[in-house]
Amino acid sequence: MSLSRRALLSTAGAAAVVAATAPPAGAARHRGPRAPRSLRQIPLQGAVNVRDLGGYRTLDGERVRHGLVYRADHLGKLTDADLTTLGGLGLSRAIDFRIPLEVASDGADRLPAGVTAVSRPITDNGLFGQLHAVIGSRDPVRQEEALGGGRAAAFMADVYRTFVTDAANRNAFGQTLRELAARGAGPVLYHCTSGKDRTGWTSWLALRLVGVPEHLATEDYLASNAIRAAHDARVREGLRQAGLMRNPELIVPLQEVRREYLDAALSEVRAGYGGLYRYVTAGLGLDPRALVGLRERLVG
Repeated sequence: MSLSRRALLSTAGAAAVVAATAPPAGAARHRGPRAPRSLRQIPLQGAVNVRDLGGYRTLDGERVRHGLVYRADHLGKLTDADLTTLGGLGLSRAIDFRIPLEVASDGADRLPAGVTAVSRPITDNGLFGQLHAVIGSRDPVRQEEALGGGRAAAFMADVYRTFVTDAANRNAFGQTLRELAARGAGPVLYHCTSGKDRTGWTSWLALRLVGVPEHLATEDYLASNAIRAAHDARVREGLRQAGLMRNPELIVPLQEVRREYLDAALSEVRAGYGGLYRYVTAGLGLDPRALVGLRERLVG
């Protein structure tokens, strides 16, 4: 379905943007570590998964603008050279979705001068704390009982459900999307710890709401697997060598993004709201003007 600019300037047009970007029945499933062709990474030494959300084509053939929205993993380990690179992006603010326990573990963000740091915690449903306790136990039996037999993947699906069911989470996602839509706002970066789940859901929503086809938004989401693969493998090997885990492959479902996790959130959207439009309007608090503003600011 092609959406004209005239349609986008009406309230009905704002609803049409969301309706047109709802996942089509029988849509192809894109799995595995494959990076989309339009991916634009920002190479840094102290962070792995930093990229410009721009470059994707929308349903009506336009492109998401570069240089306005950036997604990332945590920024607590950035080098001075990294700060110079980020400084060149002209960021106005960096939104941190991590909970206090994550910040205490990995450190507060290092940011270029002039970038406003915004703490906007989104719950991980207890994942970070539980994972540290299980790994810290050094007990292979306990680790297998907690993470094996599909339990790690099931936990991740539950985390994604809270993106939809938890009121505080919905408020945080909605506030972030409204800020991306704000006229005259400078470039914005948002991130969590790995830049793949809370950050991935925000990015998937933003791309869909401006008219990027479902398969491209999902490719952007799944690209974290390819980007993070080498780093995550080193983490697992480090756990093995340190004697913390006999079988570090147990944490692979926690390190990855999977279509089944995204589907868990979308199932909650359908169950609780009937569809994406009502989720973003009633659930996230975006009115039609904000939806139109998001499209006008990010696409062209």
